[in-house]
Amino acid sequence: MATTVQDLAEKAGDERITMLTAYDAPTAEIVDEAGVDVILVGDSMGNAVLGYDSTLPVTVEETQSRTAAVARATDEAMVVADMPFLSYGVDESEAIENCGRMLKEAEANAVKLESGPHTVELTERLVELGIPVMAHLGLTPQRFNQLGGYFRQGTDEESASEMLELAKAHEEAGAFSLVLEHVPSNVAAQITDAIDIPTIGIGAGPDTDGQVLVLNDVFGLSDRSPYFSDQFGDVKAEMERAVEGYREAVESGEFPASEHSYEEAEIDEIY
Repeated sequence: MATTVQDLAEKAGDERITMLTAYDAPTAEIVDEAGVDVILVGDSMGNAVLGYDSTLPVTVEETQSRTAAVARATDEAMVVADMPFLSYGVDESEAIENCGRMLKEAEANAVKLESGPHTVELTERLVELGIPVMAHLGLTPQRFNQLGGYFRQGTDEESASEMLELAKAHEEAGAFSLVLEHVPSNVAAQITDAIDIPTIGIGAGPDTDGQVLVLNDVFGLSDRSPYFSDQFGDVKAEMERAVEGYREAVESGEFPASEHSYEEAEIDEIY
């Protein structure tokens, strides 16, 4: 059975919560078998696997397809669909339908919203309908045009206080957890202490209840990673070696060898 909202709540404060992104079945299976608690089908798929320059072009259909692939390959981890830009916040009924599709058709366990004052009421309504919501404060990449870039948030007392109030508001609205992205570690620590739902940090220091990273950064597939990330493998180098080995084997005639082929003895000649 997949990790539940209740499981995460019980873990917070006692055990670290782990979350990673995944965008397809093979990598989701690897992440799941490693024992990671939550798989986020992030809108980071735009940059990571779809070739876009940002997350903004990602569609509901792309998110639904990728979420379904991840869910099919996952047994234990909670699968969270990251709702793309303008899939919510415009019309409440459309937002509810888009979020509901992720659970009903893609078999996600929850959705994540890049949050603000505009998502408090929506979060409450979604939770009322049985759609678990993971909130997200701090740097919200879908707003990079408004923010002027991917800059640290909550760096002064006023903005940090606003973030805390929004965290409390989303907790009261029923969000089961909160992602804090690219905020000062002391701000993240204080928000974590002030609310009861689990916090999951990315570039938010060590005092949140859990951590999340983009899988491409963890694998070493990214050309550039944020300073708060880390590389835990060099998958890109292994892929390059494998592809070069294949090309060389085909060009030299080493592949396919006799063990890779089958000969039908009863066929002598084709006319």
